[in-house]
Parts: sequence; C-alpha cells; structure tokens
Amino acid sequence: MSVKDDSIYIDYMIDCIDRIDEYTQTGREGFMSSSLIQDAVIRNLQTLSESSQRLSDSFKDQQLSIPWRDIAGFRNILVHDYLGLDLEVIWSVVEIDLPGIREALNHSSDS
Repeated sequence: MSVKDDSIYIDYMIDCIDRIDEYTQTGREGFMSSSLIQDAVIRNLQTLSESSQRLSDSFKDQQLSIPWRDIAGFRNILVHDYLGLDLEVIWSVVEIDLPGIREALNHSSDS
C-alpha cells in the first residue's frame, strides 16, 4: 500500500472522529438518551475501525501511540456483538480514546 492510500484512510478516520464530535455535542446525557445519536456514533466508530485495518503495516509501525489491536478488536465487537453493546464503554471510547487517536492521526498527516 502506498503513502497516498494511507493518507486517504487517515483522512477518512479523522472525518469519522469529527462527525462523532459533532453528534455528541450534547454530551453524555444527549448520547445516552438518543438512539439516533447512538446509531450515528456507532456507525462512525465501525467505519473508523474498518478504515484502520486498511492502513499499511509500515504506517502502523510508525504510529505506536495508536492502539491498533484494540481498534481492530473494538471493530469486531461493534460489528459482531451489536446486541451486547455497552453504551458506557462506547461513551468512554468517545470521550477518552478518540481525542488521542485524532491527535496522533493529525500529527501523522502533517508529516
């Protein structure tokens, strides 16, 4: 995979995080009380995690601050265990994990 291909997926992942930020502007309470917001966030998390699996190994090896295995595992939960999704875990990912992932991706796209 080329650097150009990686940049397409990086941009797409950043776009997913931006959308999630937009959808969750009402905070935890808004997220927890709206199935529409939950669906939009979960869909973008799926897309983000799927895109991460399409990045080259060389890119991932350069971005060790991003938990690639965790993202792949989370994707499997989102896709295959959708009946057992824990909204608290999803909110934690949104609030705690995504800002660091965005920062690392933004930094990598500047390079």
